[in-house]
Amino acid sequence: METSSIKSWAEGDRPREKLLQHGRHTLSDAELVAILIRTGTKNTSAVDLAREILHKSGNDLATLSRLNPRELA
Repeated sequence: METSSIKSWAEGDRPREKLLQHGRHTLSDAELVAILIRTGTKNTSAVDLAREILHKSGNDLATLSRLNPRELA
């Protein structure tokens, strides 16, 4: 499934712009992680990739923080 690039999203929907305009409390965990990872892949947006990473860590940021780079890859 191919997703659209975040650059093609409405400006108010993009995580970085949303953060700057409305503050961190308006972003989901996936959007915050997407900002940290900065980019997705050819077929996966950074937000979708962040959702996948969070899902694999049980949607638990504490668990996510303990993963090593190999586990994240």
